[in-house]
Amino acid sequence: MSAVLSLRGLTGFAGFGNRSSDRLLPLLIGLVVVISILPILRLGFEGIFIDGVPSTHYLVSVLGNPSTWQATANSLYTAGLGTIISLLVGGVFAFLVALTDIRAKAVLVFCFMIPMMIPPQITALAWVQLTGPNSALLNAFGIAPPMGSPQPLYSAGGIALLLGIQHASIVFLTLRANLRLLPREQIEAARLAGARGLRLWWQIILPLTSPGLIAGTAMAFVTALGNFGITAMLGIPAGYPTLPTLIYRKLAGFGPSVLGEVSVLAMLIGGIAIIGVALHHHLLGKRDYRLMGIVGQSLDIRLGRHRSLIEGTLWLVLIAILVVPLMALIATSVVPAFGVRLGFDNFSLAAFHEVMFVQPATMRAFQNSFVLAVGASATLVMICLPLAYVIVRRPSKITKIVNLLVEVPYALPGVVLAIACILLFIRIPVIDVSLYGTLAIIFMAYLARFLVIALRPVMNSFMQLDPALEEAAQACGAGAGRRLRDILLPLAAPAAAAGALLVFLTAFNELTVSALLWSSGNETLGVLIFNLDDSGDTVMASAVAVLVVIVVIALMTVFQLASRRLPKGVVPWQT
Repeated sequence: MSAVLSLRGLTGFAGFGNRSSDRLLPLLIGLVVVISILPILRLGFEGIFIDGVPSTHYLVSVLGNPSTWQATANSLYTAGLGTIISLLVGGVFAFLVALTDIRAKAVLVFCFMIPMMIPPQITALAWVQLTGPNSALLNAFGIAPPMGSPQPLYSAGGIALLLGIQHASIVFLTLRANLRLLPREQIEAARLAGARGLRLWWQIILPLTSPGLIAGTAMAFVTALGNFGITAMLGIPAGYPTLPTLIYRKLAGFGPSVLGEVSVLAMLIGGIAIIGVALHHHLLGKRDYRLMGIVGQSLDIRLGRHRSLIEGTLWLVLIAILVVPLMALIATSVVPAFGVRLGFDNFSLAAFHEVMFVQPATMRAFQNSFVLAVGASATLVMICLPLAYVIVRRPSKITKIVNLLVEVPYALPGVVLAIACILLFIRIPVIDVSLYGTLAIIFMAYLARFLVIALRPVMNSFMQLDPALEEAAQACGAGAGRRLRDILLPLAAPAAAAGALLVFLTAFNELTVSALLWSSGNETLGVLIFNLDDSGDTVMASAVAVLVVIVVIALMTVFQLASRRLPKGVVPWQT
């Protein structure tokens, strides 16, 4: 009897039940198409059609302009150099944290993740306040460069440096996940066979962790290519155009042909990003390093007498890239005016009072960012739970295509997605409704941008679930709804919560997408800080930035402290 029931479970169970999943699949595909694909198709249409007629006018105009190729070269240079810096910093931290016996790993990981959660425009603002001749912090110690000295970060090297620091955590996370799966027994066997030092690392450890290294490098490059906050705040004052800032400047000078031109520019930067993603998949396809069995205990290399020196070096690096710039940002926020030397006689909280109690835009931006972040994370969880289940449990050509399509909006730079959403939602056909100038268009862009972030952890969770659990429940008479409620959701909940948390923290401080979509009354925090600094209100911009950093660190601390009571895997940066 049990064999018959098991057979019935194997043949009759797929998805939420064949009939349920068959009805659900078209709805899920429709959601993915609307969220991820229609904006991109609309973008392409605008660039190659004029009044509904195919034309090469915009292509010739944009691609024949030398400024386009200058901005492209600048983007490739800063993104490439920034990725190398991310690879070096994030890779070294990942190898040391995951494979050695250094102490206080949890605190070290928490601090290293903070730069990733801080908006890039705040990173740029903090470093500018640290290094320039007007630095309140350096002037307080009498070590600031003389007045009139050039700002060293207003350059290609400065942009690349901050891009590298901002995205080092991406390399760290992806590589660390692979490193923790290294089997200690196999590494010890290689040591006994004579592999030592660099040979052990080059021939054993590096090949086994190369998928994570390649994935992290590709993600860092694509993210750096589309980064708007750093390239705008450092590149625009330096007269160093990149593709994101060129698109922003063109769109700011709105004209009759601007949408067609920026569509071509968006397709250009999107094409570069897609080439990077394709190269990533190509390199991974050539590698097939597999582990037999499961990892019993992770590798733990003893550093011996060098441990204190290595720990001190890691903390010094963290202080240099995190603590010192934030101190400079705080110093600027408590002086009466930008460029004034900080001292006990002129310490002032007037900027905080102004942005918190006088200017309504600050609280409105906090509210808008919070509502958008919570709404996007909650909506994506509701979409991703059934979508991930159908993709994993009902594999087909359609689900494979859907699985690839959800990556497109994240692979494309944020400015490209923003322009695509403007073109699609500026006037929705049939219902004749416009979302442009409302929070709704930012919300739709966030859904497209962060769909893959919420989806991938849930998919990985479902891949690890043994179908026998559901088969046994079905054999006992549990219907699709009860199997979903009692078995699937509890087991997938930690992964779904981790994806939702990443979406919330990322969307809360987002600028690259919302910089082109905001309107008066619909500002987000990222937009508010950028606009304040761009208009010369540097002290107020620094005050808002300090408040944002405090909120981000407070939220991360709450999740960190609650991680002991939460299921394993809910907090993404926890092991």
